[in-house]
Amino acid sequence: MKSKKIMVCDDDQGILDVLQMLLESEGFTVFTEINSTNLIKQIHIHKPDLLLLDLWMPLLSGDQVLKAIRNTGEIKDLSVIVLSASVDGHDIASDAGADDFVAKPFDLDVIVSKIEKLLV
Repeated sequence: MKSKKIMVCDDDQGILDVLQMLLESEGFTVFTEINSTNLIKQIHIHKPDLLLLDLWMPLLSGDQVLKAIRNTGEIKDLSVIVLSASVDGHDIASDAGADDFVAKPFDLDVIVSKIEKLLV
């Protein structure tokens, strides 16, 4: 089975590093992007199977990026899990079209099981 590709977008390098290590240890191929304004271009380049997306980022917020993804033909069906420390994060994420939501600080096992559920 070919390894699934996951894109992680968060403005915190520490979170990117932790998620990349975790997901690679689970056998995924991981691409990270710290700047949300580059994300759509990176998705077109790497063609990930799933996106982990932080909600609160400078310049372009996660829900803005997600709405743009949902309105872009060839990537509109990308599976997206939104990460956020915000109490309203779940509602904002589902309004923007997220497939799932994980609250920060997150439990790594929860993230992996949600990813596996979406990538079946």
